[in-house]
Amino acid sequence: MISLANASLLLHGRDHHLPTKRRSPFTVRSSSSLQEIDKSPTMAEDSKLRSELCVSVPFPPIKAAKRVVLVRHGQSTWNEEGRIQGSSNFSVLTKKGEAQAETSRQMLIDDSFDICFSSPLIRSKRTAEIIWGTREDEIITDSDLREIDLYSFQGLLKHEGKAKFGPAFRQWQVDAANFNIDGHYPVRELWGRARNCWTKILAHESKSVLVVAHNAVNQALVATAIGLGTEYFRILLQSNCGVSVLDFIPRPDGGSPLICLNRLNQTPGSPVATGSSAGRRTSRRIILVCQGSTQDSEATVSKLGDQQMNMLGVIQAQKTAELLLDLKVSTIISSPNNACAQTATIISQVQEAADCLGADCVPRYVEMKNIPDLDVAEIFQPSTKDTTDVSYLRPGWLNGLDDRVTSTLRERSGQAWHSLLTELSDESEEEKIVVAVAHPVAHIALIGHCLNLTEEWLGSFHLDAGSISVVDFPDGPTGRGIIRCINYTAHLGRWSIPITRSTVDDDSF
Repeated sequence: MISLANASLLLHGRDHHLPTKRRSPFTVRSSSSLQEIDKSPTMAEDSKLRSELCVSVPFPPIKAAKRVVLVRHGQSTWNEEGRIQGSSNFSVLTKKGEAQAETSRQMLIDDSFDICFSSPLIRSKRTAEIIWGTREDEIITDSDLREIDLYSFQGLLKHEGKAKFGPAFRQWQVDAANFNIDGHYPVRELWGRARNCWTKILAHESKSVLVVAHNAVNQALVATAIGLGTEYFRILLQSNCGVSVLDFIPRPDGGSPLICLNRLNQTPGSPVATGSSAGRRTSRRIILVCQGSTQDSEATVSKLGDQQMNMLGVIQAQKTAELLLDLKVSTIISSPNNACAQTATIISQVQEAADCLGADCVPRYVEMKNIPDLDVAEIFQPSTKDTTDVSYLRPGWLNGLDDRVTSTLRERSGQAWHSLLTELSDESEEEKIVVAVAHPVAHIALIGHCLNLTEEWLGSFHLDAGSISVVDFPDGPTGRGIIRCINYTAHLGRWSIPITRSTVDDDSF
C-alpha cells in the first residue's frame, strides 16, 4: 500500500466559495443548528464552532471534471455486536460484509476508476480490495480517511457507553457537533480531516476516483464537499457498502470547482426495507419519486411542459411501484403534470392490488392528491433563452439559473414541502408513509427545504428520472428529516442510469 501521510497539501485560505454563482460567506441553517451552537461550554469554543459553520476551506482548482465515488465498508464484527468502533482497528468484515462488498464490486465493475483511496483500517481496506478486484494499480491508504476518533468510547457496547459516560453519551446522541470526550471534539476534528482529504484527492491527476472509508468520515466528506457544517452529522446516512457519488466541475476562471452530489447512499439492499435511521426507529417517512422518462428526448428545460411518459418512463414507474410493494403507503401526492400523474397512478394501482395477491382479497385504499405547487414547468417557461436550452440531465445545471427563477422555485416548493409535512402529521395511523411524485427539479428543491438550505444550494444536488429519495422523521414531522438516500436507481435494473460511467473523452459527464 502507498501512504499519503507525507503528501504535500495545497495552500488554502478561509473564504468559502458557494456551490453556485453567488460567492459570499454563509451560515448553514438547519432546524436545530442555532440552538445546538448555544450549548457550547465556553465563548471561545462557541466562537470556534461558529467559525467552522460560517466558513469553509475552498477546494483547489481542477483542470478537468472529476467524479468521486464514496463507499462505506461492509458490515463488520463490531457493527454486528453493536459496539462503538471509532478509529479502532480490531473488527473485521463479517460474511455478510464480504457479500456486501462483492455486491458493490458488481455495481462498479464497469467503471474506469483511475485510482482508489482507502482508510488504512482493516474493515475498510478489505472492502476496498474486494471492490478494486483485479485492477493493477495499487490502493492508496490515507490515515485521514480513518473513522471518527471516539477516544474512551471506543470498544464499548452502546449500553456500556450510556452507563459509563451518562451526560457525555447523551450529548453524543443529540448534540454531536458539541460532543466532548477526553478533551476532544470528535465531530469538529472529523470535519477538518475531511477537508484535508478533499485537498489531496482533488490534487491527484485523475478523473474517476474510488474512496472506501467509513460511516462518519463519509458523512463528513459529503457534507464538506457541498459546504455543510458539523450540525449535519447523522443527517446524510451512509449504510454498509452504501455508494455516494460527487461530481467536481472545473470553473472557467480556475477557482474552486462547482460540486454536485449526484447520488447519496445507494445501498446493496433496498432503501425502504427498514424503519430505522442511524439506529433510531421511525414511523414517519416521505418518499420522493421522480416521474418516469418523458417524450422529451433532449430533456431540456424549455420542454418541461405537460408531457406523457414514454415506454421507458412506464417501465421505470412500474419498477418503482414494485420496490414500494411491501410498504403500506398512506397517501400519494402528485404534481398535476401528466407524467407525474401517470407515475402516481401506476404506484397506486400496485399498492391497491397488493393485498389481493393472496387468497383473501381485501382491496387497500390509497388516497391520491394533486398539489399544483409541485408543478415546476411554468416557472421555467418565461426564462431566458440561455436557461431554457440547458439539459436537466447534466449534474449541476441548476447553477446557471437566474435569481428570479431560483427564488420562485424555492418559494413554490416551500409551500409543497409544508403540505407534505402537514400530510405526514396525521396521527390517525401509527405509521405514515407519504409518496410524492414530481419532476426531479421539484424534488431537488424539496431536499433543499428538508435540509433548510437556501436557493444557492440548488445546484448541489442531482436527480434522474425514475429515481427515489427517502426522508425519515424519527422525531416526527416537526423534527429534523434524516436523508436515507438521494437519487436511488438500483431498483430500475437495466433501465437505470449507471451509478458511474466512463469518464474517457467525457469531461462534462
